[in-house]
Amino acid sequence: MLRFLLHYGIHIIVPIAIGLIFFKNNRIWIVLILLSGILIDVDHLIANPIFDSGRCSINFHPLHSYWAIAVYILLFIIKKTRIIGLALLIHIMADLIDCAFLLSESN
Repeated sequence: MLRFLLHYGIHIIVPIAIGLIFFKNNRIWIVLILLSGILIDVDHLIANPIFDSGRCSINFHPLHSYWAIAVYILLFIIKKTRIIGLALLIHIMADLIDCAFLLSESN
């Protein structure tokens, strides 16, 4: 249950909190952009099975690969794409925590 709450809490609550706390102008727009980071889960559609609660997404799905993560970091560094990069990195952070839970459950 904790794994589920943390994973989806980071996907939903963290973007909303960041948008509301740190962005005074265009809060709603920023929150929507940050929440849109979940869209990289579209790469799950090419996996078989599409959803597997025991699978770590990091470096399994193309948009969760180390190369993609490097691009997300670059997007975060560049000022004009910082919000998009942040949205994607929040998503990756949620998935990394999920993977950590999977590792601890297997040991």
